[in-house]
Amino acid sequence: MNAPVKAVPTLPDAQTVTQVKHWTDRLFSFRVTRPASLRFRSGEFVMIGLMGDPDPVTGKQKPLLRAYSIASPSWDEELEFYSIKVQDGPLTSKLQHIKVGDQIILRPKPVGTLVHDALLPGKRLWFFATGTGFAPFASLLRDPQTYEDYDEVIITHTCRDVAELEYGRQLIEEIRSDELLGELIGEDNLKKLVYYPTTTREESPKMGRVTDKLRSGEIFKDLGVPPMTPETDRAMVCGSLGLNNDLKEILEGFGLEEGANSEPKHYVVEKAFVG
Repeated sequence: MNAPVKAVPTLPDAQTVTQVKHWTDRLFSFRVTRPASLRFRSGEFVMIGLMGDPDPVTGKQKPLLRAYSIASPSWDEELEFYSIKVQDGPLTSKLQHIKVGDQIILRPKPVGTLVHDALLPGKRLWFFATGTGFAPFASLLRDPQTYEDYDEVIITHTCRDVAELEYGRQLIEEIRSDELLGELIGEDNLKKLVYYPTTTREESPKMGRVTDKLRSGEIFKDLGVPPMTPETDRAMVCGSLGLNNDLKEILEGFGLEEGANSEPKHYVVEKAFVG
């Protein structure tokens, strides 16, 4: 693990990179210093970025900012982010090359719908993620409130290839072996915290889209749980626009209603990351 690097910020709202890890040629995670004044709820996102290239006429630089879920829990002393690499992307083409000691811009105004406050009390909490949509759940899965509020927590993660599941797989292992969280989850942690990874392209133990497995009922048979009901089940969704829309239809087919910070209900969807 890279040792934290302390630096004096020189950019507006700048924070210093303390760790970078490349998971695949398409995915990486990184940690940065946390502003002393920043307060957020696990599951929220902030705007982060870098300065863009100088304008060819004026020579001035403008910040390139995008919404990123905070992958670390609200109690963490640093902030973690999980990102895709887009070779021709205005921001990620640059962001993927950051190193320990570099600075990023972070606007400390957290918002988002994937928070406990947006859901009514329930028995079983489902997290539905594809790709880097795992990030807000990486935060919530490390928040003690998640296990205090629910009897069962189920995280589904669908990616194209097995390697793209590695960030989530390692995080689940760390949670189960963590002294504090392990105590909350209990000895039978495979039942309290359930991890359900699937791939859509590369061969793996469980293949297919989670939407198909919900429609067919396969996922309920696999996990030994009854089909979802508004009385017991709550859900959070973070993925592509297509996944979000499909899951909204499926969840509402089970009788669940979409909630918000201002009106808690049975499920919530993060819309900040879809075009």
